[in-house]
Formats: sequence, C-alpha cells, structure tokens
Amino acid sequence: MDMIAEVRAFNRFYTAVIGMLRAGMHDSPYSLTEARVLFELGRAAGDVEVGEIKRLLSLDGGYLSRVLARLEGDGLIERERSAADARRQVVALTAHGRDTYARLDESSDAEVGALLDALTEEDRARLVASMATIRTILGEKPDRAPYVIRPPRPGDLGWVVGRHGALYAREYGWGPDFEALVARICADFLDNQSDPGQSGWIAEVDGAPAGCVFCVRKDATTAQLRLLLVEPTARGLGIGSRLVQECLRFARAAGYRDIMLWTRDVLTTAGKIYASAGFTLVSEEPAEAFTEQFWERPL
Repeated sequence: MDMIAEVRAFNRFYTAVIGMLRAGMHDSPYSLTEARVLFELGRAAGDVEVGEIKRLLSLDGGYLSRVLARLEGDGLIERERSAADARRQVVALTAHGRDTYARLDESSDAEVGALLDALTEEDRARLVASMATIRTILGEKPDRAPYVIRPPRPGDLGWVVGRHGALYAREYGWGPDFEALVARICADFLDNQSDPGQSGWIAEVDGAPAGCVFCVRKDATTAQLRLLLVEPTARGLGIGSRLVQECLRFARAAGYRDIMLWTRDVLTTAGKIYASAGFTLVSEEPAEAFTEQFWERPL
C-alpha cells in the first residue's frame, strides 16, 4: 500500500465531506480561516491577543492581518491596544460578531448532526473512536474527560449485554454464543441481588454509560471479577483500571481472601490492566480461535 497516496486520498475525501472547498463555510460569506478566527474569538471568555490567534491557528502574520481587517470591516470584531502592553493588540467580537458566531456554530452542529444521523449507532461509535485515534497519533494531547463510577441502575444490565455483544462482534468476530454468555452472567447477577458478596459498577462519561465491571461470588472465600468493558470512545482515560480497583476494594471489604477472573488472550489491553492490579496468570486452556486465561490474586 502506498501510504502517502492513502493519506492524500483521505485528505481529499474528508475536505469534500466537511465542505472545506466551498467558497463560504456553512452557507456564510466567510472562508474556512475567517470562520476559524470567529470560532476562536467566540470560545474565548474575553479579549484575545492577535499573537495568540496567530499561534492557535498557525497563521502568517500578514494573512491574519487581512482576515482581521475583513472581519472588522463587516462589523464582526473590534481591535484595540492591550491595556497591559501597548505593543500588543487585542481582538473581541462585537454584538453582531457574537450573533454571527452563534449562527455559524449552530450550522456547524447541524451539518455534523446530519452526517452522524445517516450512520448506524455502531458506525457512529467507530467514526468518533477513529477520529480520536488520528488526533492522538498525530500529536494532539486529548483532554481527560471527567467520568463517574456508580452502581448499576434499572436498564443498565441490558446495556451491558448489548454493548458486549456489539463491540466484541465487531472487534473480534465473537458471535451470539458470547452475547448469550454475557446475558446469563447478567441474569445471575440480577437473580442474586440480595447477596452481600456481589456488586457492580457502571462508568459514565458525559452522562452516558462508558464502561462496566462486576464482582460476584465464586465460592465462600473467592470473588470473581466479570464483564470488564470500556467503550472505545472512553479508552485512555483510566476507566478500566479504576473499575478493577473498585472491584478489588469491594472484594476485600466483603471478606473474600482471593479474587480470580477468566478472560481470553486476545484481550491484551485488559491483560495489562489485570497485571498492573496485581493479578497473576495461573493457567491457560486452548480454544478454537483464542486461549482462555485464568488470573488470580490474593486480597
């Protein structure tokens, strides 16, 4: 594969998809660069130094000056000398500029929304995860989104079954037998809600489920960690490790002496999390397309 040709082909395709080659962004009279300047000013809490805009957008000073002159001529921005340093110039949106920014922002949301609405839920998740991967590989430092860990609520176990079935079918080709196994584990969990030796946790990002794990009773002295999962869009935030630690803390408090888990060798990221949490791989059993692994650790 000619990698350079593939990257260039992607660039041509994506610029066409998002309309970068149109004369105006989002049916406005403003170019991509002019719209980006408005977006940066609209996101700012107050005045922005011209030098900061130049740095954020990697623009040539002369080109940025022409862009600002156009926006100022249209009554969208106002420029003045910085009160802190007269050598510097600051820029802010006017009331008309704020209205224009709001319309552009709404149009941008609407266009992206229309693009996503045409996709299935699974394809939307794949698209967003792939975009995050591209940004990370090419050097952007992603913000660590806040997340919360909470007990399962009514309806969460259905999400657990559905996401296990969908994600592992897509990523590893596992079929309905695996989804049925997850459904049985969830049914057993619900059937034994009164057991003080079991618990579960759901991770949420932006109010939506993004991960899960469960601690259930293996026998009188041994707990079992089950159904660890983190959504592709939430990976890299430390959620998997946090869920495992919640499971370990609960198992200790419940009086177990040991904890074990069963997994498959192809789940390498999960294996790293288990090893970091003090689990040891104690046995393996070959299966048709993978190797079953059994991990343990004392509490």
